[in-house]
Amino acid sequence: MSSWTAPQRRAAGEPYEEVILATNPTLEGEATAMYLAERLSGHVAAVTRIARGIPVGGDLEYADEVTLVRALQGRREFEVAVDR
Repeated sequence: MSSWTAPQRRAAGEPYEEVILATNPTLEGEATAMYLAERLSGHVAAVTRIARGIPVGGDLEYADEVTLVRALQGRREFEVAVDR
């Protein structure tokens, strides 16, 4: 089963191992990331966010490859407060 694609694993009932959030480092991007992390909580093993390799106020479309690679390498788990 490890050679299956992600959609095939999902269709077979296997949860995704990780969802990596990459939103712009703006107030709107932060709000979107929090919303997505809360919605995904409990449906995916880990929700992570890329590290801060992109300047505040910058857009992802202008980031170079090295900056994106470093941001992915430094990603961390998204902490969501869950009321249970």
